[in-house]
Amino acid sequence: MKRKRWAVAAVCAVAALAALDVRLQTVAYSITTPKVAAPVRLVVLSDLHSCVYGPEQRTLLEAVAAAEPDAVLMAGDMVDDAMAEEPAWTAVRALAAEYPCFYVTGNHEWRTGEVERLCRRMEELGVRVLRGQTVPVELNGQQLDISGVDDPDSGALALELEQVGEELREEVFSVLLAHRPEKFRLYLQHPFDLVVSGHAHGGQWRLPGLVNGLLAPGQGLFPAYAGGCYDMGEAWLAVSRGLARESTRIPRLFNRPEVTLVELLPAS
Repeated sequence: MKRKRWAVAAVCAVAALAALDVRLQTVAYSITTPKVAAPVRLVVLSDLHSCVYGPEQRTLLEAVAAAEPDAVLMAGDMVDDAMAEEPAWTAVRALAAEYPCFYVTGNHEWRTGEVERLCRRMEELGVRVLRGQTVPVELNGQQLDISGVDDPDSGALALELEQVGEELREEVFSVLLAHRPEKFRLYLQHPFDLVVSGHAHGGQWRLPGLVNGLLAPGQGLFPAYAGGCYDMGEAWLAVSRGLARESTRIPRLFNRPEVTLVELLPAS
């Protein structure tokens, strides 16, 4: 009986450790498209919320480097409204020195009341801030259109979507950075090939194989787009589970923070 109790306790301890595991992981998705002739690797970072990943953000930066991205897409909430900003700037500064970086605002940046200052700081560090713009870029020899819109808290989402939609090139693979995945149907009024979002924090609690996420802002219980790469027919939606860790009031369960890699592959 004593041995059985120890076995049960050991199993419970292992399960608890797995549930509360917040080690950074890299999650990769592949999208095949006739609009590229060579692979393009896009790293998505979302919802950092000024969290710390080792001295000088080394753990995060090493994970990004290992993914060998052609560009880094920051899908909002890199800065938090209740935590010190400097950890976020440490990461952004290092990333912008190595890769083409693009950024859109999230709701927590708007909560600071200092969005204009934060966007200026991003630009000073070498990040392209997208607030209703489409930027033509060349990555690994491939042409892409990268667009971005502010979080809906800006009050300008509809207008910015109209602006970016008018600038898309039909023959070129197009990517939209937009913080909130639950607005996906609104984004689909324009011909984007891929929408990149965050915000959901992976639904905070997961049961692998059973529940992909328990609760997400803007989506409520059992969110449809908690984290993953979804084929929506007209376009793809890639939702990062985000990097938020010590900034969350409710601990992540079976929901490790992630660097998200989306690789665009040529159709055979």
